[in-house]
Amino acid sequence: MPVKIRLQRHGKKGKPFYWVVAADSRAKRDGRFLEKLGTYNPNTNPATINLDVDASVKWLENGAQPTDTARALLSYKGALLKHHLAGGVRKGALTEEQAEAKFTAWLEEKASKVAGKVDGLAKAKEDAKAKALEAEKAVNEARIAAKAPVVDSEDAATEEGGDSEE
Repeated sequence: MPVKIRLQRHGKKGKPFYWVVAADSRAKRDGRFLEKLGTYNPNTNPATINLDVDASVKWLENGAQPTDTARALLSYKGALLKHHLAGGVRKGALTEEQAEAKFTAWLEEKASKVAGKVDGLAKAKEDAKAKALEAEKAVNEARIAAKAPVVDSEDAATEEGGDSEE
């Protein structure tokens, strides 16, 4: 039975949400699957990916072929790297401890990159908000400056008119 690691679409129209699954390649896209490996939500920034790396590696070792998008997700979360390192351990190129150390170092580096992107997005959002606030203040000040002389001249006319009526 040829097995694929692929995405199953869920969610509403225009708001996709995907399950990463191991499924028989002959099954329908959203049909039967063998195991749910994780989820992928492209609606958030950055996209949210929850993946069971160990189960994914198990399926890869058993010969499952990921689709292009699933391969990108597996690579992003480190499942392909862990599969590669497991192959090196089987061949005797490195020990289990060395492979685990390399994978842990890669995860830490990846986490710092993701945290940097999240911080950059938050900073950009704050900068845009501050810029919009400054523009709004400038518009309000211009509006107040435009109204102030008109209000003063009306007050002067009202005061003169009020004196003449008495």
